[in-house]
Amino acid sequence: MANIGSYFSIAAIFIFALFTTSPSLCLAVRKFPSSETDTKFIKTWCDATTYPDLCFVTFSSYTAEIQDSPKTLTTKSLFVALNSTRLASKNLTDISKTQGLKPIETEALQDCVEEIGDSIDELKRSIVEMDETAGKSFAFRMSDIQTWVSAALTDEDTCLDGFSETATDGDVKANMRTLIEKVAHLTSISLAFVNHYAGANK
Repeated sequence: MANIGSYFSIAAIFIFALFTTSPSLCLAVRKFPSSETDTKFIKTWCDATTYPDLCFVTFSSYTAEIQDSPKTLTTKSLFVALNSTRLASKNLTDISKTQGLKPIETEALQDCVEEIGDSIDELKRSIVEMDETAGKSFAFRMSDIQTWVSAALTDEDTCLDGFSETATDGDVKANMRTLIEKVAHLTSISLAFVNHYAGANK
């Protein structure tokens, strides 16, 4: 089980680094000074989510980029969710190949990797649609995005539920839950932003 623990230690470091030092992985940073108004804007939006503390910690570091733009904040949240989901997928794949796992654990991990892969695809489609301006109406585009982000969250929840029902090892189960819950929480925040942005622009 030592190998499994090391995988999650690395995962935690990578996730922290992703959120705090790599905004270029998400959107190009606009070089504007942040302001107290911009910080309040992010806090107001975060307070309307299920995980306001995680939300504010995650997105307050992008205040200068986001400023008070609902679209930029919403798009940023999709990128953050996508990047964290990609990282989780890689770590889950690595863990599923670890020697010493029980067959039922390996099967559950492989199923989880498949679910997370679907979530990645759905988040990618959402990001592309956010940048689309031609063709479909705004309402139609946002409806598609809401559907895809909701599906991504369902996939992540299914991953958690399936593993909880089948895995028997406490350490594996606890580490899995920690990793996937963070991804699901970020996707939930993104869905809240998408819903808010869609509703405010009807």
